[in-house]
Amino acid sequence: MDGAVIPLSEAVNGSTLRIRSIEVQGVLRRRLLDLGFVVGNAVEVLRRSPLGDPTAFRVSNTTIALRREESALIYGELIGGDGA
Repeated sequence: MDGAVIPLSEAVNGSTLRIRSIEVQGVLRRRLLDLGFVVGNAVEVLRRSPLGDPTAFRVSNTTIALRREESALIYGELIGGDGA
């Protein structure tokens, strides 16, 4: 399944994705870019909360939790990990 482009919200724990596009707009887009959610960067899915929202991601050596509504607007190509 390597190479499939999916929203980060659908990636499983342990998978790694390379960001392909970010559909977020406004202030949140700027914030995500500042945190390292930039096209071409690798993102690792660390874990989901017990209820499934939010999810912790590692990008640029930083752990960041995003809600499902935010992570559904960031698309990445599966490049490895448990979910690939």
